[in-house]
Amino acid sequence: MRFAFSWLSNVVAIWVATLVFDGITYGDRFWVLLLAGLVFGIVNLIVRPIVVLLALPAVILTLGIALLFVNALMLYLTDLIVPDFEVRGFWTAVGGALIVWLVNLVIHGVLRPAEEQPLVRVWRW
Repeated sequence: MRFAFSWLSNVVAIWVATLVFDGITYGDRFWVLLLAGLVFGIVNLIVRPIVVLLALPAVILTLGIALLFVNALMLYLTDLIVPDFEVRGFWTAVGGALIVWLVNLVIHGVLRPAEEQPLVRVWRW
């Protein structure tokens, strides 16, 4: 259930990024958007932790801003893997990563799956 929710969340986030930026396209084919969301999730699951670990000094020095560039790299890797998904330009990738992050933040904040428990439990008396 969590995987499907994350996948659909990525699909919606990438779709919104394609609406905001002309440089991010999926050829107006829904299956390409579904595949891009799936690949983006897998890239974030496997590759992103390694890149974050390697870039940890830069992340610490920039107080986390370097993570935006790591996310842009993950979006670019998705572009390389999915044939009809295109991200044109460095700043488009950075802006797209920012949009994808914001949309995922909102979706996960509003529609969090039931099996996910919050990190901090609030006790009400």
